[in-house]
Amino acid sequence: MRGLLLLLAAAGLLAADLNAKEPATDEGYTKQIMVTPLLRTTKTASGEPVAYPVTSSPEVTAVLVEIPPGAQTGWHQHPYPCYAYILSGKLTLEVKGQKPRELVAGEALVEAVNATHRGTNKGTEPVRLVMFVTEEEDKPFTVRVPDPASKQN
Repeated sequence: MRGLLLLLAAAGLLAADLNAKEPATDEGYTKQIMVTPLLRTTKTASGEPVAYPVTSSPEVTAVLVEIPPGAQTGWHQHPYPCYAYILSGKLTLEVKGQKPRELVAGEALVEAVNATHRGTNKGTEPVRLVMFVTEEEDKPFTVRVPDPASKQN
């Protein structure tokens, strides 16, 4: 009887291991791996179609951006696609010609490419976000631009 119990237990462990090898999603991971979709879009934050840079020297950069309470990024543009995930705080995103939008911890976005925008922390805690950029090697991924409300435009 003890041998039968050991055999059944071993068979159960083997079955559990086989089940663990089955993909849990179309992503191809095993059941122990949790995949939580954060964003799936074909548009940037400004509503433009997502486009990838064509270059012979591609580069991927990941940065942690921290914006203290009351601070702002200043008006700028990204010549390359940038993808961000808000870790903490609340960020007010302004894209020139559009209504401001609030982003909070747990939200992801595709930043506007070649569109004038800025981020402002109007809250009381720092905004922390991780940004990934698909860009061209040795080129800046952020370019400062004049305030769109200034008379110089």
